Amino acid sequence: FWENVIVPGTAEEFNEELAKAGRLADFLELAELYAKDALFREESCGAHLRQEFQTADGEAMRNDVDFAHVAAWEYTGDPGDARLHKEKLVYENIEVKQRSYK
Repeated sequence: FWENVIVPGTAEEFNEELAKAGRLADFLELAELYAKDALFREESCGAHLRQEFQTADGEAMRNDVDFAHVAAWEYTGDPGDARLHKEKLVYENIEVKQRSYK
């Protein structure tokens, strides 16, 4: 991104366009991490729907065996090299079952 962007103004004063470019760079890195997370998740759940993980009638097909956890990605300087940390969810008072969104 920074190799191809042209930002007007100078570094000697507050440069609003440079600040915007910095925010855009942050959004692009975050978008790359979102895409990595979506490709990693081999299930459909809520608003995250993958066509290869749905029931015959189009419902989201969850994978609670592999994805019943809280996840956080650790930034390592490159979104492509981010590390995934997981903490397993323990359900004591409810039964986990397939939801219907119809």
